[in-house]
Amino acid sequence: MGMTIGEYIRNRRLSLAAQDLLKPNSKILDVAMRYQYDTQESFSKAFTRFHGVPPSKLQRGQVKLFLPLTIHVSIQGGFDMSRRFSDDILFVDWDEIDGDQEKLTSTEIYNRLIGWASKARGQNQKVFDALSAWILDDSEWVEKKLSENEQILMQGVFARFKEQNSKLRVYLKKLEPAGVVNGAIFKALDRFDDELSGKPHDERLREAVAKVFANFSVMKNRKVREKIAGYSTGSMHATDMGYINYLKDCDAAVQWALFMPEVVKKHGHKINRDSFEYIEIGKVRFIGKEFAKNPEIHVARPAEALPELISLLPEHGTEISALCHLEHHHGGEVNVNQCNMMGYFCKADTPVPEGYDYYDVPTEHAAYAVYFSPCFDGNYFDAAYEFTRDQILGDNIHIPYPQAYWTAEVYTEGFFSGSGAHRFGYLFSVEL
Repeated sequence: MGMTIGEYIRNRRLSLAAQDLLKPNSKILDVAMRYQYDTQESFSKAFTRFHGVPPSKLQRGQVKLFLPLTIHVSIQGGFDMSRRFSDDILFVDWDEIDGDQEKLTSTEIYNRLIGWASKARGQNQKVFDALSAWILDDSEWVEKKLSENEQILMQGVFARFKEQNSKLRVYLKKLEPAGVVNGAIFKALDRFDDELSGKPHDERLREAVAKVFANFSVMKNRKVREKIAGYSTGSMHATDMGYINYLKDCDAAVQWALFMPEVVKKHGHKINRDSFEYIEIGKVRFIGKEFAKNPEIHVARPAEALPELISLLPEHGTEISALCHLEHHHGGEVNVNQCNMMGYFCKADTPVPEGYDYYDVPTEHAAYAVYFSPCFDGNYFDAAYEFTRDQILGDNIHIPYPQAYWTAEVYTEGFFSGSGAHRFGYLFSVEL
């Protein structure tokens, strides 16, 4: 059946309890005793987790029904007919969270949620990729499979994530007064719920998603399924992003908001960070020379390698005035179509001198961190990248990957040469 006997009994009791509470003159304590809860408090906690509202505020239309299981040729009733993919997704184990709740502190309960998030990040992304591949498999989408597939996708995946999000909100709101909750989690849940409700933020997908939610039979159309599935393997580009890919990102954002602040704390031993902020850079053009076309740029001093550009800076420069090493990927996946440039941020539409390359920066905001390295070592740039990225993910600030993704090392104290301590900046594209 896909559940334990204990889960089945608990779901049935709470489903029936809600129906009893809606009857005239019904009392919460009487209903709690009827369904074998020792106290009104324990009943209220279990009821709230299941239905999303406390028993004292229950209204018609808020009852979550769990029907009796009846065995015919197939299994019907309960939450769904098929648990394909759903069983592979690592949802929160509420029994583990609830088990010792009365004995645990708020920090200990929150740490259990962090533990779930860390594990889920490694497992769920693979399930989403498998889900995309399944949707793109034409043999799975013949007429006779549509009904079961609707159960798999709409109830087994979408509905279960919405249920989990609802329970997470209840838990986190309860823990919030203790000061242990990263507030960014609520924004991540909002975004995820929007997507799960068939309201994708990507305008390209809205029509296809709306059709699927209104009439699932449109999934027989390969073009529609391509919009839903997106990419499952291989190189990705912004124009390849599908609905399932965005759900994968939203699921990850919830997990990141939970466990990433702890990861950020551990970065301190790798590199010293002086400051971190989100800044508005406006519309800018990065002008310089690409490494692939100009290998000498690696060893030459900026004044020698970029003379024409340096003469433009007094008139066309920006607040980010230092020499920078910018990296972007032409809207594609990291390590695919990679472009490295040495140059300067200039005002939008600055004329590009002959022999130079340019990149019209696609975001007007960036995360900006300043780091200190005790010696010149390329590993410190890698550490700066991780530190900056993880802080952004922990804050649930959107990194526009892959369509507008770029980063830049900022040589605030001049171009690195030789050994010795250095202070440098790091820019990371974000959308606020």
